[in-house]
Amino acid sequence: MKKSKNEKDAKKRYEEYVSRFTPGSRSVSNGIKAFVVGGALCSAAFVVQNFIQQNFGLESKEAGTIVTVGLIFAAQLLTGLGLYAPLAKFAGAGVIVPITGFANSMVATAMEFKSEGPVLGVGSKLFQLAGPVIVCGISVSVIVGLIYYVMGIFDFKLPWV
Repeated sequence: MKKSKNEKDAKKRYEEYVSRFTPGSRSVSNGIKAFVVGGALCSAAFVVQNFIQQNFGLESKEAGTIVTVGLIFAAQLLTGLGLYAPLAKFAGAGVIVPITGFANSMVATAMEFKSEGPVLGVGSKLFQLAGPVIVCGISVSVIVGLIYYVMGIFDFKLPWV
């Protein structure tokens, strides 16, 4: 069936109306901001890691662990001070990397319920998001560990290991 002229005109007017209020795509500018902020964050972490290695005589893995803990602490501190959300809104994926984003989500969830008290509010809500992630991570590690153990019992070697 052919649409009537009125239906076509109404559809065209509606599309024009919607296009006036629809914001333009900012994916290029968002990508640039994420790249610059994320790159600056990673570069700073690398500089700190090298500083720790050179001045404290630690290996790369140990210095990396210290930097990771520092990133977690910084994300939690910025969340507690209310500075992480504006930074994340500006930089987007540049600061929502897995480790800092996860730390932020844990603290932000707990802070929402601080009025309910330290145990029933903060304590119970702290792991509202992290709980399922931790449970899945532990479960998968146990399964992989059991598979690895059974492979060791039967002296089974994978060709790529």
